Amino acid sequence: MADIICVIGNKGGTGKTTLSHMLCHGLGLAGQRSVCVLTDTCREPLDPAGRGYLVADARSAEALGKVVSKIRSLNAWMGVVDGGGNRTEMDRHLYSLADLVLLPFRDSHEDIRTVIRDLEMFPRAYAVPSQWPSWHRGTADGTVREMLAPYLDRVLDPIFAHSSTKLMLQKRMPEALPETLHNLCLNTAKQVIDLLQIDVSVGAMPAHSRAPAPDHTSLRWASAA
Repeated sequence: MADIICVIGNKGGTGKTTLSHMLCHGLGLAGQRSVCVLTDTCREPLDPAGRGYLVADARSAEALGKVVSKIRSLNAWMGVVDGGGNRTEMDRHLYSLADLVLLPFRDSHEDIRTVIRDLEMFPRAYAVPSQWPSWHRGTADGTVREMLAPYLDRVLDPIFAHSSTKLMLQKRMPEALPETLHNLCLNTAKQVIDLLQIDVSVGAMPAHSRAPAPDHTSLRWASAA
């Protein structure tokens, strides 16, 4: 059966939707078929044309059930569910469905305090430093090591901030994407592939190549300072 990955978290603005699409794009670069599932009622579905993954609209409870059932029936696929913010009960539901749960958070004390509560609420979840700064990374990393000390074995490698990530959320995907973005997405996918212990040929496709269109028929955190 397919694996279901849910990107959730109580706080809005942490990059859940960006992470969901980056992950699906990276999975495509790794030769893994996937579908990005929209559940946030405040967002509109993106055009699937030109993407190396499917896009599913599951903004109602009925649609979500049907989409998850369909994904589960597909062999060797992955479903990435974009959860949306400030929906604790929905997060609980998605957590119950998921094989892997990701909790993105940004470089702020508020985000970290919120992700601590989510890590306690969802003991199988992993926190993901999202849109992470590279120019003062030492300070940001130090804050994580201090505030998230009891959870460092559940904090993945950072996904660094880059202006190109906004291209993932354009209504229609641009024909050409920068290689930096391909690499960011592929590195993100590698972490998930490792966690799920999936045997795929990561890096089989060159980072500058677009992933093939799917068939529509069918960190560990370093604790040392």
